[in-house]
Amino acid sequence: MAAAALQGLLVPHLLPERCYDELFLRFNLLHVKLPQVFKILGAKSAMGLSFHSILLELLALTGTMVYSVANGFPFSAWGEALFLMLQTVTIGFLTQHFGGRTAQGISFLVLYFALLCLLLSPLTPQAMVTLLQATNVPAIIISRLLQAATNYRNGHTGQLSAVTVFLLFGGSLARIFTSVQETGDPLMALTYVVSSLCNGVIAGQLLYYWQVPAGVEARKKRE
Repeated sequence: MAAAALQGLLVPHLLPERCYDELFLRFNLLHVKLPQVFKILGAKSAMGLSFHSILLELLALTGTMVYSVANGFPFSAWGEALFLMLQTVTIGFLTQHFGGRTAQGISFLVLYFALLCLLLSPLTPQAMVTLLQATNVPAIIISRLLQAATNYRNGHTGQLSAVTVFLLFGGSLARIFTSVQETGDPLMALTYVVSSLCNGVIAGQLLYYWQVPAGVEARKKRE
């Protein structure tokens, strides 16, 4: 019943049926952020993407993964966080690389994966793992607010991929139901509720700025 209601909400208004099937029926989560990666590579630019927003999103994804592994949750309950993390790390590096900061991008990769290994090791106490998961809600809110502020300041959404944004919005909605069913953990469910609301804000901006071309000219038109 809930699945049918979700499909009726998303298809075809926000997602094509093919994308819905890939994401929610086949759980092909490797596709979620690939449109964003390809858009950056095609344009050779990450204009409009906030690197600080990416870092906070990565913090939230990392918290979900580490918390889930520490509590022995089934992979189906948190596996998408792993795939999203890999894609977000890639986007973070590309943002630095195409911003002329390739060395900083490489340092970012090395430091992040070293920290991830430490967090997943027995050296990290359970209290710290729980605290990391608890930071997810503020991290997600601040991350989306930073991106929303960047969009508003630019007067356009730059190289943000509409497909990725709407897939993230739909995916976070779906995970509210699955996290309750598979983990019963209220902290996990709250994370996806907040994520859905924040992703909805970015999706709304994409629709609002849909006809606005990226660049200085667009800002002048709006002024």
